[in-house]
Amino acid sequence: MTTRYRVEYALKTHRRDQFIEWIKGLLAVPFVLYSQPTGVFESRDGGLARMAEEAHRRYAEIMKDVEDMIDDHIDHQKVNLHHQSKLKLLVPSIGPFFTRLPLADAFRYQDRRRYISSRRFVPPSFNDIRLILNTAQIMGVLASGPLDLATFDGDVTLYDDGQSLEPTNVVIGRIIDLMSRNTKIGIVTAAGYLEAERYYGRLHGLLEAVKVTPLLTAEQRQNLVVMGGESNFLFRFCSSSPYLLEWVPRRTWILDEMHTWTEAAIQALLDSAEAALRECVQSLNLQATIIRKERAVGIVPSIPGARFARESLEETVLVVQKILEMSPVSETLPFCAFNGGNDVFVDIGDKSWGVLACQKFFGDTEGRTIEGRRTLHVGDQFLSANGANDFRARRVGTTAWVASPAETVELLDEVGELLDAVERKRV
Repeated sequence: MTTRYRVEYALKTHRRDQFIEWIKGLLAVPFVLYSQPTGVFESRDGGLARMAEEAHRRYAEIMKDVEDMIDDHIDHQKVNLHHQSKLKLLVPSIGPFFTRLPLADAFRYQDRRRYISSRRFVPPSFNDIRLILNTAQIMGVLASGPLDLATFDGDVTLYDDGQSLEPTNVVIGRIIDLMSRNTKIGIVTAAGYLEAERYYGRLHGLLEAVKVTPLLTAEQRQNLVVMGGESNFLFRFCSSSPYLLEWVPRRTWILDEMHTWTEAAIQALLDSAEAALRECVQSLNLQATIIRKERAVGIVPSIPGARFARESLEETVLVVQKILEMSPVSETLPFCAFNGGNDVFVDIGDKSWGVLACQKFFGDTEGRTIEGRRTLHVGDQFLSANGANDFRARRVGTTAWVASPAETVELLDEVGELLDAVERKRV
């Protein structure tokens, strides 16, 4: 049974995406006007088909109107007046756009798959709109050129939470297909290991496949990196390494801004984060163990197999986030406090820095710049800025929001279809 508490909790701002909720509200009107729930009881020839056709037309018109507002927002961005756009006034939390979003075409694509217009009792949902936005983003990237860089979260994006990328995972073939098209691949994960062996344990299926596949040249095999600890440790594929990854010295890839991240500031922030975590463990009576790493600190269950309550995890993230935001060191040192599903960690930097570092690393290697509009980050944690560590990647490139590894496979199939279509047009 859904309690009033659970309903109110789910409606809190930190658990919503305002842009998706706004579009969802716009689409609710034609659903109410054109859906035919009485069709269950009445039999009128062609009535349901006409309903679906009219609903499809109105939904597409609304998505085109939103598409036009995004174009207007992009025009305002170009002259640094994005805060004055109509879309910004209607959705104050809206961020930057790196490409156009052909939402009307994306809606038609998803409607052919999900039959949104044919539904009589269930209006366009959060997930419907999320997937439409994903499709629109892919279309937007590929309409203006190649996909230079694709970055991926690990857990819940490439494999199930807490699991590994096994050789049988069908996403591996899709990633290799992208690499064969000269797209660079970055696995940008919160896992902060100093040893290649630990990453091999999580990603061995992909690494072994890249090593032996005949679809990739020796040069293309080098286009795979692992960015660990959000933005702290970089490893590159190396077929001669025992664990198929080699450490990349930090001085060769860090961004100019990262040079100001002093060790004293890092340890001061981690000290504050650890103190805040200890306070939460005590106040919430959590059976937790605190783990301190070189560039992170967090809590995990102290009892094997135990799970924290969702509310306790989110409370801990929000408390730690607020305490660190008020500390002086956070003014000069970026950090990310996030809910990992059954743990809470604070990392130095965040995934926006990790994606930027991948852009710089591959850009330096090829002597060119990899731009945000040529970058796609795929992850599962975009629900809010608090506790969702993929959220900040929206600052530096295009993004796609998935809810499971199966959705990642479907997304990459869409990318492959659209890339094939682009190549056919060139012939």
